[in-house]
Amino acid sequence: MNLLPQTPSQTVGPYFAYGLVALQYGYPFASVAGREVAAAHTPGELIILEGRVFDGAGAPISDALVEIWQADASGKYPVAPAANEFTGFGRFGTGTAAGNVFQFQTIKPGAVSGQAQHISLIVFMRGLLSHVYTRLYFTDEATANAADPVLNSVPAGRRGTLLAERVAGPGLPTYRFDIRMQGEDETVFFDL
Repeated sequence: MNLLPQTPSQTVGPYFAYGLVALQYGYPFASVAGREVAAAHTPGELIILEGRVFDGAGAPISDALVEIWQADASGKYPVAPAANEFTGFGRFGTGTAAGNVFQFQTIKPGAVSGQAQHISLIVFMRGLLSHVYTRLYFTDEATANAADPVLNSVPAGRRGTLLAERVAGPGLPTYRFDIRMQGEDETVFFDL
């Protein structure tokens, strides 16, 4: 019998740093995407999105890869990079920043098709044979969140794991969103 070899999604390997976030780990070639999803002149409210990925014991994960995908300020997903340099897509490896923080410079998205403003996230990491999908919503959009069909499909006691909180600080408005892979406060992940 001729068996096919394993693919990267079926085994844990060093693919993330080299192939997906090369510059962050010091490789001499560009990545397709990085932490800057929007430029200073992109229409909309420029924000920082930051957080950490935690394992079941509550320790930050140093080699997770977080990808985000989002609409622009008018609620439209880009089909190609716009002249205002908004890509709608970003990628960050947690092992490249102090404290294993992921951080994106983006804009606060507009509402999409009757849904509250949200950002979709995908997490890849060691020991996880298939990536996981989640969303973040903004705590300061309570009215829109209350009407969102996806958020309302989540049990009320678990919705808090999908909320990014605006935190005070210097510079751009910052939203904090931590991802917990396991445990009592495990982030809600969607089966897509």
